[in-house]
Amino acid sequence: MNARLIIVLIALVAVIGSALGVVYSRHESRRNAVELGLLEDQRDAYIAEWSRLQLEQAWLADASHVESKAREQLRMESPAEARILVIEP
Repeated sequence: MNARLIIVLIALVAVIGSALGVVYSRHESRRNAVELGLLEDQRDAYIAEWSRLQLEQAWLADASHVESKAREQLRMESPAEARILVIEP
């Protein structure tokens, strides 16, 4: 009877250990899923910011924008046609 009791106790400990392992792995899985969601949201925000920065860079590099800034802020003017020399290859 003693051996049978020991086997039952070992099986009980194994079942309890297995149940705790399942609970822990489910908890970790849920925690990782939440973290993944937060990281995906952060990634989406970075992608949106990158798109805005690319649009801003394109706008700032636009020739008409550069010309208007040169005329307004630096008070630059186009040279007279007599001073423009076009060189063709």
